[in-house]
Formats: sequence, structure tokens, C-alpha cells
Amino acid sequence: QVQLVESGGGLVQAGGSLRLSCVASGSFFSINAMGWYRQVPGKTRDLVARISSGGSTDYADSVKGRFTISRDNAKNTVYLQMNNLKPEDTAVYYCNADVSSWTGRRGYWGQGTQVTVSS
Repeated sequence: QVQLVESGGGLVQAGGSLRLSCVASGSFFSINAMGWYRQVPGKTRDLVARISSGGSTDYADSVKGRFTISRDNAKNTVYLQMNNLKPEDTAVYYCNADVSSWTGRRGYWGQGTQVTVSS
């Protein structure tokens, strides 16, 4: 079993910054892509950013130039540095990891962390 635990969410004023972290633990061979998604009530869970095991990155257009995803493979951790935050960034942010283990390859989700940006 694999667990993902996010941290770093909170309340910040528009223009401020937050850094989210997500640590993977459990029994597995390797972590492939990792990513951050966000969801507001009544809407779908959308991709914010993702990073491959080799470090290639992909961002939603709405966050390009403001958010940076990175990972520390030795610590099984993915980060999301969020700068120049806007009220429309308010959402629950979820970590996702594509993991290979004894039971095969599948995606896992964290429990989510709330990010609230006030105007």
C-alpha cells in the first residue's frame, strides 16, 4: 500500500506565495510521474502541474510563470511552489503519484490540502 501526505496549504492574500509538499510512503519499487491537481466544489479535478521521473514538467496554462513543480526522488517528495497567487487559485489541492509496486502500476491520491487566496 502507498500513502501520499500533503502539507503546506493555508490562507494567503492575493500576490502571496505558498509551497505545497507531498511525501509518498509505503512499499513500492518506483514512483513514475507525480503531479498536483486542484478541485473546487461542483467542478472537476483539474491538472495543475506534473513532473516525470526524469524531471520533465507540464503546467496548466493558468499557472504558467507563477507555479513551479519539483521533486526530490531520494525523499519521494514532490513540491509545488506557488507565487503571485490569485483568488481563482482557491481550491483543494491534491497530490497524485503513478507508482510501481508488487501489485502492479497504478495511481494514488493524497487526502488534499486547502489553499485559500483572499482578495
